[in-house]
Amino acid sequence: MQTGWNTIESMAKRERQYDTVVIGLGKTGLSCARFLAKQGKSFAVADSRDQPPELDSFKREYPGIALYLGKLDPVLLGSARQLIISPGVSAGLPEIRYAVANGAELVGDIELFARHTRVPIVAVTGSNGKSTVAALISAMIKEAGFRVALGGNFGPPALSFLDTEPPDFFVLELSSFQLETVRSLNAVTSVVLNISPDHMDRYAGIEQYTLAKERIYMGSGCMVINRDDGRVSAMAHPDRKVIRFSLGVPEQGEFGIRKQNDIEWLCFGPDVLLPCSELRIKGRHNISNALSALALGSSIGLSSVSMISTLKRFTGLPHRCEWVAEINKVVWINDSKGTNTGATIAAVEGLSGLNDIVLIAGGDGKGADFSPLAESVTGRVHAVVLIGRDAGRIAAALEGKTEIYYSTGIQSAVEMAARLARPQDKVLLSPACASLDMFKDYQERGQMFMEAVYRLVLAGETDA
Repeated sequence: MQTGWNTIESMAKRERQYDTVVIGLGKTGLSCARFLAKQGKSFAVADSRDQPPELDSFKREYPGIALYLGKLDPVLLGSARQLIISPGVSAGLPEIRYAVANGAELVGDIELFARHTRVPIVAVTGSNGKSTVAALISAMIKEAGFRVALGGNFGPPALSFLDTEPPDFFVLELSSFQLETVRSLNAVTSVVLNISPDHMDRYAGIEQYTLAKERIYMGSGCMVINRDDGRVSAMAHPDRKVIRFSLGVPEQGEFGIRKQNDIEWLCFGPDVLLPCSELRIKGRHNISNALSALALGSSIGLSSVSMISTLKRFTGLPHRCEWVAEINKVVWINDSKGTNTGATIAAVEGLSGLNDIVLIAGGDGKGADFSPLAESVTGRVHAVVLIGRDAGRIAAALEGKTEIYYSTGIQSAVEMAARLARPQDKVLLSPACASLDMFKDYQERGQMFMEAVYRLVLAGETDA
């Protein structure tokens, strides 16, 4: 007598109920359903949640399509020829692993997109900065007179672009989750900006996470490589076209920084391009982002003139080291998108002077190791205000390195930071954590921070 998974496998082998099952009904899952419907495929949708985000839209658009909510059904998954997995769903779930072992093909939306377009793709990933760089290179392409569509992990789902007139270039920001199921991506140029521990609640360790990121370099396109990051540098392939960038002095054919008459310049080899001071995005990490965008743009033939023109105007994205206000000679900065230790380290090191930062941090640490923060805050952060679920873990990592305070929410954290800040200080919200323990998302967290800062202004606590 067969029991358990053996029974499930034998049932699935007898009958393939659906061509495809879409797993996850968020924004990406809905885009997959729309794609399949236009293809005339037989499919169903499954989600482990009872009320997934796009449930109402799906029911309205596809009332006749089978929908399975609640715990994932292994019999259902095992009866499909193909599983399309949303980025937030782990391929390691036992129901999915058994379906794959039973012959189901596992793909994601980016893999499907890559199979159905011949438009050149510029692909961007990294632990930090990928949204900024994707937006920046997209703006550079547009400035050069080409048609461009920006999406993926940032912006519209990639599959939605297949319903529109093809542009000259697609720019895709890709997460490690999206890259896990990619096999056909052959970007004309791609970059891994940096690697720092993130999503350690999903990956067995930094090595597994790094391997997921490295998949963006599949194919034969140009590899843009960050020379300053050892893990990324090790990805360079000797038989591929490689363009490197660095915050150091560039070698021939590389992008980097040179100092002339005490002025730092963005450079290509020996050629100076733009004073760093003319960038409207601030911080050393954003100089690195600018260099990576220059490398990507040069690899697809964009002119230096159009790229530099874009750099002079580009102001960055919301919630990424975003200037909010100056109150009593204290600058307030919203970096709510700093959702891991690497992002917060980059923000602190990029913005600090001498012990002049009050840092607001904390939230859901996603299993991260916070010990790397200790070196960065030393001599840069004179006080840290901690909120959220993992406040205690951050405090343990920073003990003895800075003054530590606790707060119950973002409003009280802002009020406390205002009392701790001194003239010429910066108050930086850069949580080093995800937001879902206290907020809908990082955007809501950043918006609530800005509103709390604006209340200080309205209360008259400003010399402006």
